[in-house]
Amino acid sequence: MAVPSFLARERTVARPGFNRWLIPPAALAVHLCIGQAYATSVYKAALVSHFDTTLTAIGITFSIAIVMLGLSAALFGTWVDRNGPRAAMFTSACFWVTGFLVGSLGIYTEQLWLLYLGYGVIGGIGLGIGYISPVSTLIKWFPDRPGLATGMAIMGFGGGALIASPLSRQLMNWYDPGYDPAVAGTVPSGNAVAGLFLTLAALYAVFMMFGAFIVRVPAADWKPEGFDPSTIKQKALVTTENVSAANAIKTKQFWLLWIVLFCNVTAGIGILEQAAPMIQDFFRRPEGSLVAATTAAGFVGLLSLFNMAGRFVWSSTSDFIGRKPIYMVYLGVGLVLYVLLATVGSTATWVFVILAAIILSFYGGGFATIPAYLRDLFGTYQVGAIHGRLLTAWAAAGVAGPLIVNAVLDLAEGEPGTLVAGDYRPALFIMVGLLAIGFVANLLVKPVDSKYWEPKATDAPTAAATPERSAAR
Repeated sequence: MAVPSFLARERTVARPGFNRWLIPPAALAVHLCIGQAYATSVYKAALVSHFDTTLTAIGITFSIAIVMLGLSAALFGTWVDRNGPRAAMFTSACFWVTGFLVGSLGIYTEQLWLLYLGYGVIGGIGLGIGYISPVSTLIKWFPDRPGLATGMAIMGFGGGALIASPLSRQLMNWYDPGYDPAVAGTVPSGNAVAGLFLTLAALYAVFMMFGAFIVRVPAADWKPEGFDPSTIKQKALVTTENVSAANAIKTKQFWLLWIVLFCNVTAGIGILEQAAPMIQDFFRRPEGSLVAATTAAGFVGLLSLFNMAGRFVWSSTSDFIGRKPIYMVYLGVGLVLYVLLATVGSTATWVFVILAAIILSFYGGGFATIPAYLRDLFGTYQVGAIHGRLLTAWAAAGVAGPLIVNAVLDLAEGEPGTLVAGDYRPALFIMVGLLAIGFVANLLVKPVDSKYWEPKATDAPTAAATPERSAAR
């Protein structure tokens, strides 16, 4: 699929002397916008009331978006590698903004299927393309620190809710003065959520286009000053060879990492999608929840902060201790934290918050470290496309995680607003089992067999198709 000339990859090749540290802001501009997906729990109760339906029915919207994220990342991964980050970011912005507009129409007209189509399908495609758009570019700009690079690329997605959560709360209060986020039990109207969607569409269009037009790719022969590529193979599982996307999916390493990512994401995403009502339910008393709606929204923002920080801190740490050991921490320590959350999480709000925050830092770290893990195992050739294919695990987890939590809650005797901590425990122990499976899968990861390596002459997948040495405009 061809792209307009102003989006073409050759128009974005950096000139000599370009400062690579200007690239992370471009990635953040896109990822902070699409990271709004993690703030859906702030208005989830409003949509349940507006459409007069169940938690599961509204949760499906989020699941569809994550499914489409994984599928579009897999389908367009090679296209993104070939056409470059500007075309990908521009396309992502168009889909993401359109998704909000169609979703808003669905809320205004009380047509749930339009919300599914808009925010779920159309917006989800924008999520997938936008998510992978800067990853391979930043890995190429930072070959000396791939974990740091992917952390910078992806931490914005985890931090999106840090901005979107309080912003959404204030905008819904503006559109519906009867909604007071400081008062527990108050719920905004559906039209307030529809107005919120329209406002976010306008804001995100501006910021995502900013990212698209400042991003650059390095020239084919570029490398950081003083960097010697021969020094990167210093840790186990790190290769200087390359594996194509087509061959990568034939290896057991790819599918082991698929299981690792699926288990880690499922365990985190189910809770994250339910975060605001969950903290209220864990501390519900006969007279009502001890946690106000405004505090619950602040909790979502705090989780977003740890999700974002984990993506940067843990992925950067992996540059020193290795990808496999860091995943042993994510999965092994995470397993223990989930047990504690299920058993003692309701004893005090500070205990609940600390446990959930660390869990979400591991969740975010897993996302940010996986591209560097793929680069270690499969090389830089088509790493963006391989990453896109692996994100089908996220798509599957986007269904499994919320479905597990919402189904368990729907089977509980209480209705939304009356649930308590015990109603969540079966779902939490299911997550413990999933993390144990992921831990074993990570232990089984070994170097890729040489039969899958590309010939030594293989260069970047776009090298033959695009003049990498042309000047950026």
